Amino acid sequence: MNYKSTKIITLFVFGICNAVIAQKNDATAPLHLMQPDYPTPYVIPQKENVKVVLDRVYNFLEANTASKVVYKKDNSEVTNLKKIDGDIAFEKGAFRLTSYEWGVTYAGMLLASEATSDKNYSDYVNKRLQLIADLSSNTNEKNLANSPIRSVMKPHALDDAGALCAAFIKAKKKGLKADLDPIIQNQIAFITKEQQRLSDGTLARNRPLDNSLWLDDMFMSVPALAQMGAYTGDVKYFDDAVKQVNQFSKRMFNEQRGVYMHGWVESMEVHPQFHWARANGWAVMTMVELLEVLPKSHPGYPQVLAQLKKHIAGLVQYQDGTGFWHQLLDKNDTYLETSATAIYAYSIARAINRGYVDVMTYAPAVLLAWNAVTTKVNNKGEVEGTCVGTGMGFDPAFYYYRPVNVFAAHGYGPVLLAGAEVILLLKEHQFQINDSAIQLKIEGKNNISK
Repeated sequence: MNYKSTKIITLFVFGICNAVIAQKNDATAPLHLMQPDYPTPYVIPQKENVKVVLDRVYNFLEANTASKVVYKKDNSEVTNLKKIDGDIAFEKGAFRLTSYEWGVTYAGMLLASEATSDKNYSDYVNKRLQLIADLSSNTNEKNLANSPIRSVMKPHALDDAGALCAAFIKAKKKGLKADLDPIIQNQIAFITKEQQRLSDGTLARNRPLDNSLWLDDMFMSVPALAQMGAYTGDVKYFDDAVKQVNQFSKRMFNEQRGVYMHGWVESMEVHPQFHWARANGWAVMTMVELLEVLPKSHPGYPQVLAQLKKHIAGLVQYQDGTGFWHQLLDKNDTYLETSATAIYAYSIARAINRGYVDVMTYAPAVLLAWNAVTTKVNNKGEVEGTCVGTGMGFDPAFYYYRPVNVFAAHGYGPVLLAGAEVILLLKEHQFQINDSAIQLKIEGKNNISK
């Protein structure tokens, strides 16, 4: 090819490019419909795609959590729990079966089963809770110290009792036949009679300092109390649950920002405010779970509902453009955190589905949050970007630099809950891309451009 021919071709291609560029101007193209470069998929989730993500998480957990008891000496399976000969443990796994995080995971599996009609999820729960029940019936004071369920049978902190107790009751209500009632009674007795309280009855700890309130403890107590109220019909559990929400909120909720501080210490003259994301997640989930079973006739119902609405309104102000929330909600230079984002997606979706807050207002934030969460569930089913267990701190560096880890158990239950509730949301409502934005689809209304 000679120089003249090459020049002609070059000029021709250049002319085409210029023509294409010229076409995309305000007079020739609807520029407002150009596709932005979103960091998170900006799409309406499809139920079947949500199920794919949930299945990945399920498969990972089924393969990496114990489902039987073994002898410590040789890892052989204990086939008869009534005739145990030696020290025993759960088989080796990546996660514990009796931590509060796994109480959330059991609840997530149960909800996933409800949303998808897939028994694999509920079978996961029933198999492990049956094992715990069987161990309980064959554990006494003599062998309790070496039992793999000692913290379940004899709690030493709210972490040992609340989330698991709530999940046990939910499983019973879903049809689990295992005899978990003795454990449930022990855990409720610990919350109501043994756990430390302030003089006004607010649940407290002497950790890290005397008379400390942990926002986390709303979730480590209230859902169990609420479920027990529904399970037994005894209003005293509802009364205590409402009292906890109101008294935690009085001390720890920032009315101007619409979010909670993480810790409150009675002896401090000034209370440092660090608005840790996951603790706020525990708080918003607490109120959703309480309202679910709290009778509307209860005098505390309007208070809890009003507090939930204020909190949700506050939280959505801090959602990042990626769909995530930051480790410290109001500090955009802290990292984007997965477990809190999943908890918010679940809790706000649940609040929409139960009619506590408006679907048109809040559903887009939920769908964006779920899309963000899906980017953190890798091909193995591991949940990435989850902050590890976190105590109470009074300086920013403590929260800024908490590690993240795929074996931080806090991420798995929230992802299951969020995906399941998003499926229920998508079953109940239709959404559309309206003028390039994800919005609720209203019958008789078409997409518009302006």
